Amino acid sequence: MDHYFLDKMEEIKVSPDYNWFRSTVPLKRIIVDDDDSKVWSLYDAGPKSIRCPIIFFPPVSGTAEVFFQQVLSLTGWGYRVISLQYPVYWDLMEFCDGFRKLLDHLQLDKVHLFGASLGGFLAQKFAECTHKSPRVHSLMLCNSFSDTTIFNQTWTANSFWLMPAFMLKKIVLGNFAKGPVDPKMADAIDFMVDRVFDQSALSLEAKEEMYKLYPNARRAHLKTGGNFPYLCRSAEVNLYIQIHLRQFHGTRFAAISPSMVSAEELEVQESQLSGNQHSDDDQ
Repeated sequence: MDHYFLDKMEEIKVSPDYNWFRSTVPLKRIIVDDDDSKVWSLYDAGPKSIRCPIIFFPPVSGTAEVFFQQVLSLTGWGYRVISLQYPVYWDLMEFCDGFRKLLDHLQLDKVHLFGASLGGFLAQKFAECTHKSPRVHSLMLCNSFSDTTIFNQTWTANSFWLMPAFMLKKIVLGNFAKGPVDPKMADAIDFMVDRVFDQSALSLEAKEEMYKLYPNARRAHLKTGGNFPYLCRSAEVNLYIQIHLRQFHGTRFAAISPSMVSAEELEVQESQLSGNQHSDDDQ
């Protein structure tokens, strides 16, 4: 099992897109609290003139780089994209206050948030916390939830910190669906297991609860993609993000540079998406 993980991670580390991302987009570290140990790490790419960018919240203890496919693709189309890694906070209100300070530091009045898993939960809580003086203009949630009780663990949770990394990886892998998956989904799982101890597929109850909370929300369903579609089905996810953000073009809440807006913007993406789907069907 250990050799399998190491081999897969070596494949990802030599990925041209991933290496290009790491070599061209600088990682910034920002402290906004009195506690110097609370460091926000983020990738801020795209035109800095955009004052309402899209910000990505990673899952659980995820790193900012898990959204490298979104950073590369969306900035190529003229969007300002920020992917961040938050410091450890033990209180939701402290987290919300810290993120508000980060937005103030970046001189951002309002933003669009994309949250995956726990990142989606935190995005919802920040929107709720700032509803009297809104800082979130729109919200996109991916495999997220509204109640953290889905993370309740057995007695073994208390001993996680004692376990070696390879044992934790085995536990995490055991939560994923059994059976064959296509190479892109396998690589995505391996990439995330190395960086993130994330909850596996959400229960039907958790999904239904989200649907009840947001009855008027638009849903984007992927036939395949697993728990990390932003990695293994990035073209589809990026297209859905663009479709969502397109409604704000021409307003002060646009996440894209006006000079990059054109009638062909989504047509090209849709043609690429169609090609990818046909390729998947042929496999």
